[in-house]
Amino acid sequence: MSLAMIAPVSTAFSAQATEAEKTAAPVLQLVGIKKIFGDFAAVDGIDVDIREGEFVTIVGPSGSGKTTLLRMLAGMEGPTHGYITLRGELINDMPADKRPTCLVFQSLALFPHKTVGENIEFPLKVRKVPAAERKARALELMRMLRLQEHYYGKNVMRCSGGEKQRVALARAFAYDPDVLFFDEPLSALDYKLKKALEKELKDLHRESGKTFVYITHSLEEAMVMSDRVGVMNRGKMVQIGTPEEIYTRPANRFVAEFFGEVNSFAVTRNETGIWRQSDGGPLAVGSVDETIGDTATVIVRPETMRFVMAPATADNVIIGKIYNEYSLGSRMQYQVHSGERIFLVEAPRAAATGLSAGDTVAIGWDVGDAIVVGD
Repeated sequence: MSLAMIAPVSTAFSAQATEAEKTAAPVLQLVGIKKIFGDFAAVDGIDVDIREGEFVTIVGPSGSGKTTLLRMLAGMEGPTHGYITLRGELINDMPADKRPTCLVFQSLALFPHKTVGENIEFPLKVRKVPAAERKARALELMRMLRLQEHYYGKNVMRCSGGEKQRVALARAFAYDPDVLFFDEPLSALDYKLKKALEKELKDLHRESGKTFVYITHSLEEAMVMSDRVGVMNRGKMVQIGTPEEIYTRPANRFVAEFFGEVNSFAVTRNETGIWRQSDGGPLAVGSVDETIGDTATVIVRPETMRFVMAPATADNVIIGKIYNEYSLGSRMQYQVHSGERIFLVEAPRAAATGLSAGDTVAIGWDVGDAIVVGD
């Protein structure tokens, strides 16, 4: 069914749309998507446009709805409400095998009794592509995925975890899909291999020009690979933006705390405009979004908290004792106790010499280093 046959939406799909509007139209569009199971809304009103050639990653805690959303995009579930369009065509009820998309499963779903070449060629064989052409395409994809040519005849179960990942990706590309969906494909790999494949996936995205939609629990994967990151919580898309936007301008406290460790302060603004902590102490706060009321949370990330030599060198200063220290490679992280509060401070290893557990220290930050969000 054409989008023109359902309720009017964006002018980008109307007969009167300009050529520029058509060019700017999203390759994949979700409008008011809901998935209801009984009385439970697993996905609750998602509106997202995904542009041609984007790498979009969806993250969120367990039970946030991201896997259910992916299943609807891939055609394994139908939405209860709303619609999904691909290049302007409604695909709500289109079966997965009829969509110009491909899903790379977490389990990879390779055929264990087949060779590497046979696994890659499978979608081409289904389409009755001649054998010689299938092999040529498989070898081309193997080169693109950095699989040596002699692996063509190797049983896929004799491949390493990383090699199996590459075979699964090559098979997905053999479909020549408009959009590739990924369901946590790197979750079972060791750290070093995962880091290598993160970079390879990003390179592959750039080289292929395909649209990637990626689901993961790993915040690091999302930040490293994505053009945009969508954050889900309780079935809703609470924020979508570039990794930089998500990290430095979180929409609310949940997003800020989900993306890494933070120091947080619940604050209230009195009638004179002074912000005070829950213990009554004043806190210097910079500009605050006008949509935030008189209660807010001030977020200071450990890397922007610093040790200070004198109170005048920071807008906000706290006195405490170092309780413990943690090595992060090139940086050190310190746990500082001040009364019943616990703070985290990160510093370059070279700048952190001479500090040890039990030391009394002053830690501080400037208003420009803090993020003020609503709850």
